[in-house]
Amino acid sequence: MDKRTAVVTGGIGGLGTAICIALARAGRRVVAADLGGHPERVARFQAEVDGLDVRFAPLDVSDFDACGEFVRGIETAGQGPDILVNAAGITRDTTLRKMDRGQWESVLSVNLDSVFNLCRHAIDGMTGRGFGRIVNISSVNGQTGQFGQTNYSAAKAGMHGFTMALAREVARKGVTVNSVSPGYCETALVAAIPDEIRQGIVDKVPVGRLGHPDEIARTVAFLSDDEAGYITGANIPVNGGLYMAF
Repeated sequence: MDKRTAVVTGGIGGLGTAICIALARAGRRVVAADLGGHPERVARFQAEVDGLDVRFAPLDVSDFDACGEFVRGIETAGQGPDILVNAAGITRDTTLRKMDRGQWESVLSVNLDSVFNLCRHAIDGMTGRGFGRIVNISSVNGQTGQFGQTNYSAAKAGMHGFTMALAREVARKGVTVNSVSPGYCETALVAAIPDEIRQGIVDKVPVGRLGHPDEIARTVAFLSDDEAGYITGANIPVNGGLYMAF
């Protein structure tokens, strides 16, 4: 069987890169979709994935039409997409009393609208081929809320509802839809948090440390495996015990 094609949005970020590498090592042909306006980031990413079946493709995930063109290009080449990992995300943190409309809209557009944009264009092909794996990267803060993140928490919580609803729609078509909710991980986003605040976060994590991007990536690889067809509509928390729910 020919390789399955996996698309990872936010693919050159900290989590995205780890996910691309894990999927490539699992035998997938990987397309990392991300903004192309940062040549130094792209070059660093390409060095990290050197030797793997991973390529970079510039894409504004908040642009519905651009996402459609992107998916059609992959389909025209006869390469899926078979696996879609929605990992694109940004933060614009501030309390609601200080948040302007632009900070709200930009986070919802990149973090939540992008999930619709990619899934809407990819889902017909997946159901038509009788196979698909969609994994949406949410956040522990979509489950617990976080001070100064009404926009981010709303977007990430919205991904859970989207995941469960779409999972019901396509379950009999060979397509699974799940979400993963990372806790705080060793990424540039978390590294930008002041040391005192970051240490306070670590102190609250039962395992006593930040997560590694590889730990998130392994979960994504598991959910996107061909043999994972009986897991759908689930949210998998990977947060070191920071939030536990029955």
